Amino acid sequence: MALTGIQIFKLLPKTNCKECGVPTCLAFAMNLASGKAELDACPYVSDEAREKLSEASAPPIRPVVIGKGVRECKTGGETVLYRHEKTFFNPTLLSATVLSDISDVDLDAKLVKFNSIQYERVGLNLRPELIAVKDIGGDKDGFAKTAEKIAKTSEFNIILITEDADVMKAGVDACGFKRPLLYAATDATADAFGALAKENDLPLAVKADSIEALIPVVEKLMGMGLKDLVIDSGARELKQALEDQVAIRRAALKAGNRTLGFPTITFPCEMASNPDMEALIAAMFVSKYGGITVMSDFSGEAVFPLLLERLNIFTDPQRPMTVTEGIYEINNPDENSIVLVTTNFALTYFIVSGEVEASKVPTWLLIKDSEGLSVMTAWAAGKFAGDDVGIFVKKSGIMDKIKHQRLIIPGYAAAIAGDVEEELAGWDIVVGPREAAHLPGFLKTNK
Repeated sequence: MALTGIQIFKLLPKTNCKECGVPTCLAFAMNLASGKAELDACPYVSDEAREKLSEASAPPIRPVVIGKGVRECKTGGETVLYRHEKTFFNPTLLSATVLSDISDVDLDAKLVKFNSIQYERVGLNLRPELIAVKDIGGDKDGFAKTAEKIAKTSEFNIILITEDADVMKAGVDACGFKRPLLYAATDATADAFGALAKENDLPLAVKADSIEALIPVVEKLMGMGLKDLVIDSGARELKQALEDQVAIRRAALKAGNRTLGFPTITFPCEMASNPDMEALIAAMFVSKYGGITVMSDFSGEAVFPLLLERLNIFTDPQRPMTVTEGIYEINNPDENSIVLVTTNFALTYFIVSGEVEASKVPTWLLIKDSEGLSVMTAWAAGKFAGDDVGIFVKKSGIMDKIKHQRLIIPGYAAAIAGDVEEELAGWDIVVGPREAAHLPGFLKTNK
């Protein structure tokens, strides 16, 4: 049961040292209770209190780390049923499947293809994270060889899929350094797979034929000291699979069932007869509530919309999507090119930059930090005031890149033109169109 802020406060050192980033221990306790702070931020909490607080403040769904290094990824750690209640934290991990008997030539081709699937969006690099190596025929040498090559020659993290403990051990020996997910312990293999996962400190997936059958297997593995578990209810029929995802999430969050408080793994690749349906099912699990979604393959037309869906769902609804403040070059601008300024709301940036790019007019686009607000909202909130815009232009460094003094401001912020002129003495401040769709024509006539 989660502790209240006051209960947490009683276990804290009460030094008010401010080293955690807030003024008082009470404020820190309230942040800890609401999930806005981590216990590690307090440097003086006692070991006894840390043990009590770690258990009480742990997310109802345990976060599980897969992989190592710069591409390390995390699943689980969720605290709410619905995104608008707070936020979702760790995006659904996307995996493709590679069979263990694949030839070297075909594997090389697949890795080249998979590595090319990445997209820039809102200043982020969007890409899938996992490759599942599936055992075919029980050939442990072939399984290990394929897993090792993926681990050593790509940045993808790995899921090892086999029912044979000897094959799994060969896979772990080959790529254990990459911290793969082992899939999957069942009632029959829990002892062998559990021992292997514990010995190598690796995350382990658990599979059964139903949620009810899953619970005793999970309890057994937890009794062995395993904590980093991923669960699979075994459902491969669409309706039942969705019901299981919701039931598991509700049991963990609403009923406090720690046995089901783990991220889930889902298999659209085993539930569809064609790639289009597989992508649709994967999209369902991204929203409800797959921790990992395994597909048969990666193709741009399927992965790109899934990555965008994931980005939207796992973006904090209380914090607008933003781009970094600064100067953006579009269409190779030079010292005589147009200068535009707008806010750092991601949607504003992408609409404006897209229209400018389509115009073919070389342009310097200045993005001012407005705390993620759109032009009208930022202006109304005082986050895009004329004097602030003028100061930003001075500090941005754009004056070192151009030989003119002409700035175009958004049409919806026309009211700030006078204040910008006062701050930028000698500059010509031009009010641009209100709608971004009118930018191409405006830019072509105002070069």
